[in-house]
Amino acid sequence: MHTWHILPLETCRIHQKELREERIKLCADIESRSSFKLLKEDPTAQLIVYFHGAAGTLGSDWRPHGYRALSATSSNVHILVIDYCGFGTSTGWPSEAGLIIDGLTLAKFATEQAGVPPERTVIFAQSMGTAVAIAVTHHFALQSPPVLYAGTVLVAPFADVASLTRTYRLAGVVPLLSPLAVFLSSLLALLNKFTQTKFLSKEKLADLIRHLDAVKVHDRSQKYDITLIHAEDDYDIPWTHSDVLFWHAANATLDVNVSMTSEDFGKVKAKQKMSLGAEGWEMEWKARAELCAYRL
Repeated sequence: MHTWHILPLETCRIHQKELREERIKLCADIESRSSFKLLKEDPTAQLIVYFHGAAGTLGSDWRPHGYRALSATSSNVHILVIDYCGFGTSTGWPSEAGLIIDGLTLAKFATEQAGVPPERTVIFAQSMGTAVAIAVTHHFALQSPPVLYAGTVLVAPFADVASLTRTYRLAGVVPLLSPLAVFLSSLLALLNKFTQTKFLSKEKLADLIRHLDAVKVHDRSQKYDITLIHAEDDYDIPWTHSDVLFWHAANATLDVNVSMTSEDFGKVKAKQKMSLGAEGWEMEWKARAELCAYRL
C-alpha cells in the first residue's frame, strides 16, 4: 500500500539536515525513516489520516496543495495519506471491502505503529474517501469501549452509491444516470440491486451516532465531532447528499420513538443556520452529549 507522510513545515525546517541526508525513494520500511521517528517520538504531534477521492492518485496535481494547506493549520500537524488498492502504485484491485480494509489498516498503523492516539488524530476525507472515512469511524466507534477520534471531517460526501448514480454529473454538466431515474426508474433500481459497491454511508453514520449516544462513556470529556463540508455549486456531487447525511445524523440523536421528516428538518435548519455571507452558511447540531456540525 503506497503511503505518503507529509511533515509540518516547521518540523522540516528544524530537521532539514538529517532529512536531506536520507535518499528520496520509495521506502519499504517507513519505520526506519527519520520522518517517521519525528512523528512517533513527539508526544505533542497531531495527525490527519487522509482518504482521497476516486479521481487520480494521492499525488494528483491538485492534492499536494490540499495536504500543505491542512498541515498549515498548526505548526505540528503530520498527514498520512494512502493510495487504495488498485490506485497509483498500490497493488490489487479496488472494491468496497478492499477500500475499507485499506482505511482500517492505515488507521491502525497510525495508532499502533506510529503511536499517535485517536484523541490527537483527525480523520479527513473527500468525495469517495468520505465513504471510507465513515466506515472506519463506524468500526472504531462500535468497539468496547468506543474509540473516538478528535474529529471526522467529510468534504463533498455522498449518501450512498444508489443515490449517487441518480445525481452524479460528468464534468459537472452531463447527468450520468439521472435520465433513467425519471423515465426508467425500475431499470435504475435493478441496476443498483446488482451493483456490488453500496457504501451505505447515511445508514452507517446514523448507526455510529446512535450507538455512541447510547453507550455510557465514563469519560464525558471525550466527545465525537463530525463535520460535513459541501459547496452548493459542487461540480460533481450535489450538496443535497450532505443534506441527507445531516438529516440522518440529526435523527439518530433523537429518542427512538421520535423522528423528523426531511421537511421538518429543513424548517429547523432554516431557523438555526448561521449565514457566513459569501462563504455560505453553517449549522451545528448537538447530540445528547456530543456534536455534529454541517458547513456549506
